[in-house]
Amino acid sequence: MKIPIVVVAYNRPRSLTRLLKSLSEAKYPHQNIDLIISIDKADNNQDVIAIANKFNWEYGEKKVVCQETNLGLRKHILKCGGLSIEYGSVIVLEDDLLVSPNFYLYAKQALLFSTKESAIGGISLYNHQLNVNTRANFSALEDGYDNWYFQFASSWGQAWTKEQWGGFIEWYNTDPNIDNNTNVPAYVRSWSSKSWLKYNISYLVEKNLYFMYPKIALTTNFSDAGTHVGNDSTIYQVPLDYCIEKKYNFSYLKDALAVYDAFYENKKLHEVLEIEEHDLCSDLYGYKSSMDHRYILTSKILNYEVVKSFGKSLKPHEDNIFRYIDGFEIFLYDTFNKQKNLGRKDFDRQTAYNFKYIPYRIVRKLFLKQSFSKLKNLWKKIIKR
Repeated sequence: MKIPIVVVAYNRPRSLTRLLKSLSEAKYPHQNIDLIISIDKADNNQDVIAIANKFNWEYGEKKVVCQETNLGLRKHILKCGGLSIEYGSVIVLEDDLLVSPNFYLYAKQALLFSTKESAIGGISLYNHQLNVNTRANFSALEDGYDNWYFQFASSWGQAWTKEQWGGFIEWYNTDPNIDNNTNVPAYVRSWSSKSWLKYNISYLVEKNLYFMYPKIALTTNFSDAGTHVGNDSTIYQVPLDYCIEKKYNFSYLKDALAVYDAFYENKKLHEVLEIEEHDLCSDLYGYKSSMDHRYILTSKILNYEVVKSFGKSLKPHEDNIFRYIDGFEIFLYDTFNKQKNLGRKDFDRQTAYNFKYIPYRIVRKLFLKQSFSKLKNLWKKIIKR
């Protein structure tokens, strides 16, 4: 399997320099790896083109492709992903990423494994530690494997075989309407028309496929300021894999406990609760709007019969269900029976669970700073009137 590395660039010279440096420092199994730097057309990216042309790639052929027209991010990624058809597979990296020294070794092993698991629709090199829908902390359940399954495509370091990409593009070319698909998080559906990612996520949901994610990330994201990001941010930075070269231990879907839907909800909880999958809606984050199932497992206070209640002490939160931790913070409801629930949420405990300790003086300073900024912006608007 020949796997080229495709770098997607536009007009961020600092970002591209940082990514290329990390690529040059990574480990590779052979010296026949194509590096394709695809640069979208812009009026101010001469520095980016110069950096790409000057970069010395020692592990194979380097190709700098300058797009003749401005494609925009969505069309640009789709064009780069399409190289998997030519090569048989592809690794795609946007320019604001940094790669682990092991990223290529992992990607190659993961792609080879994915040909034996039909439920895989792509490979992620990034590992989420934040639920992007709710901004709550997230970590995949530790089940002894080096991967987990997620119905959420990755845009911060990803790879596809030609079969995985071909399935997505065949679906995408039908011009699907995803706006009313409540099985796709509302936050994802709200993304702009420039997003290719929301279509790949919707494809996974509709076809019941998964991206295979690593337990320890092989890429991390700088969220550098650019066309789609207003300010630099560290919110999506995650620890990288620096282990010595190894053979990764991947799970098949049937054996994995760390399997999640697009809402970051564990899809194996029905087995623990001995409820048929089609009868249970897991909503531990309290974010789902459509819950047309007989049984609902949620942190929400709802007026249905409580079949069982759980505490929220263990992390990740679904482990409280796996281990049957008693308490009154997570409820299993039977929606066939209406019943008043007198439970109340404990704000202090809920906050302490979701966040690490922050000193009061820091919280106070942050609150005052943001409040002042909002008042300042409001004052500017009043003056303009």
